[in-house]
Amino acid sequence: MAVPRRIPVAFGVVFPVGAFVVGVEPVNDFDKVRAGTPDAQQRDEETGDLVWQVKVIDADPAARTNEVKIRMTAAVQPVPPDLLPGTPFRPVEFDGLSLTPYIDRRNAERPKIAYSMRASAMRAPGGLNGRRPGPAVAA
Repeated sequence: MAVPRRIPVAFGVVFPVGAFVVGVEPVNDFDKVRAGTPDAQQRDEETGDLVWQVKVIDADPAARTNEVKIRMTAAVQPVPPDLLPGTPFRPVEFDGLSLTPYIDRRNAERPKIAYSMRASAMRAPGGLNGRRPGPAVAA
């Protein structure tokens, strides 16, 4: 049995109520930062593309934590969907979402399984590109 390192998962399984983008920022490679390298941004080991971190609010009131971070790889900074008109919220869906399990050892006496998330792309929900659907038109 071959289990992939990054386990593919549907967006609706991880975010059943939806999600909102808070911001996008580069992920630094701390070894490069310590060495004083001018380009200290982390690169994906598989593709060589730059790694970006997308801060997301989980809209599910039952979620254990409401802010999560999803990493994306791209040659240029990914652009979040448009704001919902009249609100400060940017609803989002992620394509190519995957989970990578790891052991979180921040509490040495009680380590636990945690997951890092990656996505290949982000877009407005339902393919609306940030626009609300208009009224139905009869044919």
